[in-house]
Amino acid sequence: MKLALYQGPSPAGDVEAAFARMEALISAASAAGARMLLLPELFLPGYGQSPFAQAQPLDGPWMARIAGMARAAGCGVTLGWAEAAEGAVFNAASAIGPDGALLAHYRKIQLYGDMERGCFRPGNAPPPIFDLDGVRAGLLICYDIEFPQHAADLARRGASLLLVPTANPAGFDHVPRMLVPARAHENRLIVAYANLCGSEGGLDYGGGSVVVGPDAVPLATAGRAEALLICDLPQDWPGAVLSTQDRDLRRI
Repeated sequence: MKLALYQGPSPAGDVEAAFARMEALISAASAAGARMLLLPELFLPGYGQSPFAQAQPLDGPWMARIAGMARAAGCGVTLGWAEAAEGAVFNAASAIGPDGALLAHYRKIQLYGDMERGCFRPGNAPPPIFDLDGVRAGLLICYDIEFPQHAADLARRGASLLLVPTANPAGFDHVPRMLVPARAHENRLIVAYANLCGSEGGLDYGGGSVVVGPDAVPLATAGRAEALLICDLPQDWPGAVLSTQDRDLRRI
């Protein structure tokens, strides 16, 4: 199964620009044969934006629009976004399948810093597991991956692939370089970690998005700049990567 992972700048509150970028990325991922595109944390409306004005419910127009794009391209989308529910706002992630169906929905448990704790209510449900073309996949969001118990719980429940939208700041390079490989190796699974890059409202993001195999060896990596990674996951892990390639964003 091919997985696409996007690292790029935050939409910074421009939702229409985010959807335009998403449509181009889904098209490119589908053309490369990917079955799922992983986007960063709070890709809608942007990590550094106040979520209260733009947050939407799970059955709102954002999700309906993404489902339509996924269905048209035959490529699923997993992304982070601001969810309005239960009189609060959650830092959420949803996985939508290539047929447009909702595969899984998750609310971030480990909120990071004063901004997140001031804006969001923490989730209280265990991270979900879902089927993706016969692969048992799980969801976490950013800071969650730094707590070993969450990845371990998903592995115990049968996950072999973790999809992790993230907005890791610059200066925390040890997370994709050391902690993400550790979680993959500890639990004998693949971890895909999609970060933001660039700057937004005084926030600098570290990039360094990565897909790591169960032997802690990266299968695909991004640097500091915008990138779309296409990674052909091994059929049986642990196992060798069949192929990895970077897409030229100038052609998207």
